[in-house]
Amino acid sequence: MIFSTTNLSGVYVIELEPRADERGFFARSWCEREFAAHGLSAEIAQINVGFSARRGTVRGMHYQVAPRAEAKTVRCTRGAIYDVAVDLRPGSSTYKGWVGLELTAQNRRMLYIPEGCAHGYQTLADDTEMCYQTSQPYTPECTRGVRYDDAAFRITWPVAVTSVSHADRSWPDYQDERVPA
Repeated sequence: MIFSTTNLSGVYVIELEPRADERGFFARSWCEREFAAHGLSAEIAQINVGFSARRGTVRGMHYQVAPRAEAKTVRCTRGAIYDVAVDLRPGSSTYKGWVGLELTAQNRRMLYIPEGCAHGYQTLADDTEMCYQTSQPYTPECTRGVRYDDAAFRITWPVAVTSVSHADRSWPDYQDERVPA
């Protein structure tokens, strides 16, 4: 696997290294040792699948707080998504910054999102499916979110937003958590 940094501290693009022959290819999409060697959470507590029927659907921006703060590794398995991470770690040098990356079934890229970052995505094709693994189990009382269109982040979505859940539209304006100097 090839790990590349992004403009957000601790967020990585992970690319497969296929071993190909006339039959196709084989590649690792997870390796505890390689994740740990890069300082990334190597725990897997849960693997989730998301399906969206319509292009332009936005899901997120979600995260969990302590004691169930979670890291995620996201991959698109059918169709295409624009995957976004927002840094919500007040002590981070990239606090309130965001990164977006196109993940497709064809490019087989993954995005690693560390604890303390919100995650969401927009479908770029109809009938899109994504799969992600988390370092902690889903814990409703630790779940939080920020709006996909919150002015605090100014995320630029690549296509018109066609569908967002009521819950995801209802998150309050983000409150800056940095301690004033």
